[in-house]
Amino acid sequence: MFAPALIERAAALLTLCRERGLKLATAESCTGGLVAGLLTEIAGSSAVVERGFVVYSNLAKQEMLGVPEETLVRWGAVSDATARAMAEGALAHSAADLAVAVTGIAGPDGGTATKPVGLVHFAAARRGGPVVALERRFGPLGRGAIRLAAVETALEMLEAAAD
Repeated sequence: MFAPALIERAAALLTLCRERGLKLATAESCTGGLVAGLLTEIAGSSAVVERGFVVYSNLAKQEMLGVPEETLVRWGAVSDATARAMAEGALAHSAADLAVAVTGIAGPDGGTATKPVGLVHFAAARRGGPVVALERRFGPLGRGAIRLAAVETALEMLEAAAD
């Protein structure tokens, strides 16, 4: 399902986390669990992957991660503020040390002039540390390509957070 190079990177991340005693969690909207899917593709991932949240709806973001309704109303589900709240919520609602959050518009519909298809917001958090957020505009690559690009970016953020 995933390219061998991506699986190798995920395996290296899991090894690093295992060596450092770190557990991780994912909070995913537009990727629908693909980040967790990549990580759990590797045998032994249960020693590191604490849990994954697939929070496609706003209600799920609120109920499972504690994303404030005010954040969703003011900034929208696809925003820096929501990605940050998702990452913080993943840590608050798990025993993980690291969390990554992904929320975006994979298309082909749903984009607007200010939030076009291909816009994805990411956030990574480490317990006791700052939340790092990132915005990517992948463009209209197609739904699958946008989601895969988002998985790669989320992996990069986890690598940086673990280091």
